[in-house]
This record gives sequence, structure tokens and C-alpha cells, in this order.
Amino acid sequence: MVAADDGPPGRGRPRLRTRPALARLLDLDQADLAWFADVRVLERTVDEPLRHYRWHAVERRGRLRLLAEPKPRLKEAQRRLLRHVLAPIPVHDAAHGCVLGRSVRTAAAPQAGRALVLGMDLEAFFASVSAPRVWGLLQGTAGLTEPVAHLVTALGTTTAPVSVWRALPLPGGVEARERHRRLAAPHLPQGAPTSPALANLVCFRLDRRLAGLAASCGARYTRYVDDLTFSGDRRIRGDRLAALVTEVAAEEGFRVDPAKTRVAGAGSRQRVLGAVVNARPTLPRPERDALRALLHNCARHGWATQTRGHDPATFREHVLGRVAWAAALDPVLGERLHALAARIDWS
Repeated sequence: MVAADDGPPGRGRPRLRTRPALARLLDLDQADLAWFADVRVLERTVDEPLRHYRWHAVERRGRLRLLAEPKPRLKEAQRRLLRHVLAPIPVHDAAHGCVLGRSVRTAAAPQAGRALVLGMDLEAFFASVSAPRVWGLLQGTAGLTEPVAHLVTALGTTTAPVSVWRALPLPGGVEARERHRRLAAPHLPQGAPTSPALANLVCFRLDRRLAGLAASCGARYTRYVDDLTFSGDRRIRGDRLAALVTEVAAEEGFRVDPAKTRVAGAGSRQRVLGAVVNARPTLPRPERDALRALLHNCARHGWATQTRGHDPATFREHVLGRVAWAAALDPVLGERLHALAARIDWS
């Protein structure tokens, strides 16, 4: 459980002292508040029509993820909690994912032009943040009263229904099965709008410790959700730093995925969150070249000749979205791409 002095500073703490005040903030009556907080713990056993979430098992990069999509009324309540209760609480400077004014670029830029870049991932990130950790944060750091903290915790955490949990393939290995069991206990759902903000706040002490560890060896540290990045000069020993980071993460209730730990020197492609950072954050060369060629061909031959399996109704948004992503990473490249995109006749 997070103690009051283990979290972010209290600036911007909300003043919610009673259940009726919380209900008014969320535009719910008392009965609806209790229903969405699942005070009777029905999410575990009821059929889909009565659940507050739609559950989806998705395989990504060989790993199975359980996504929990809150239904509209709960999602609106969570958005209000995010806007009025969680967003005013500052997060650590190292946290960049889902933080207003920060982005992939702000997470990657401090790591650019360094002799060594170390990337690490936290396994089962949201499932690792349990309801007791959230409750401790809300009552201690956020300054909510005990009954309000309980309700906000219940609105921001959930448990995988028994039928959904049992339908997932049981992984091999003791540690993998332990992570699997976490889904059957109240945790942050991957898919709720409140989950990234709550995770960032719970990770304040982790970020503080890892930032201190990085500073002690002349390195820089940033975190984007579950992606940890460190960079330094040639004196940095990537293997030793990775071992220390793994220890700190374990002490803070997280586990590093050893299969996703990567070390890159200046002579190889250094990637952070999909960006290449050898000189400055930008797209990898193959992606830059492919996007330039696409824009050129759209302008020269007509965009309708370049859809190649994409829905023509959304192709323009697809192309301009790729340009916007590149520009967000690398404004210099973005200017050139926007100039190419301006030549396309989308009519």
C-alpha cells in the first residue's frame, strides 16, 4: 500500500469528502453510484448484459492481453474522475505516457544522441496495479476520505469474470501463472480511461527510484506507460543497469520482461517507442522512405491508385495520420511531408 509520502505532491488534491459529493460530481444518484462501483461484486459471475465491461482477449507480439472496455455510462463516470480527480494530481517528471503536454517525442528526445540506449518493458503492467495500491494512493496522496477512496477505487478497478478468466489459456511457468491469477483479483483494467492516470500515480515512487538510479550513473530515464528507457555514455554498463532496474521494479511490485530488454550502442539503430534516436527522434529510414514514396505517388498518379487494400473511405485519414505521427516525432521531417501531402488532390 502506498504511504502518503511515497506518492506525488498533493498540489491539486480534489475536495471530495462524502459519497453524495462524489455522486454529484459523476452525475449519478446513490443507487447508480453503488451499481457502477460493483459493491455487490457481480462482475465476476453475471452474464455479459449485466457486466460493466466488454472483455476481449487479444494476442499481440506473441502475448495474450485481456482488454476490458467499459460500457458507456461507466466510461463517462471514469472520464469525469480522470478530469476532476486524477488529472490535477502531478505525476513524476519521468512519466510521459498519457500525460497532458507529454508524448512519445518528449519521452524519446532525452535519449537521443547517446552512446548507449537501454529499453525494458514491465509485464502485465495494469494487472500489476491492484485495488489496495489504488486505495492507498487515493486515501494517502490524493487526500480522499476513506469511503470516497473506496468508491473511486471500485470505479477504477475491476475483476475478470470467472467465465472469461477460465477461458484464457493457462500459461506455463510459476511466474506466468502468478500474473494470470492477478486478473482474477481487482486490478486496473486495460481499456478504462482512468487506468493510465492511476498507474502513473502509483508509479511515482518507482519513477523516483529509477530516476535516482539513472542519475547515480550518469544516465537519463523516461517511462511511457510500461516502457522504461535509459541512456548514457560509454561508461554505462547496460547489463549491470538492467539488473538493478529489475531489482527496483520487483521491490515496487512490477516484473521486467527479460525477453524485451534491449541494449543498443551508437553504432546500431537505437529505437525508443518506435522512433530512431541515434541523432534525434524520427521515423526509421524504411518508414520515412515508404511514406515519402506514398505521398509522391498519390500526388503524381492519384490517391485512388495507392489504396492497396485500405478502405478508400478512410484512406485520406490514414495517410494524413501517418504524416501527423511523423511530424510529432520529427518536426523537420514533418514540414517536408506536409509539403508533399499538400500536392495531393483528394477530390
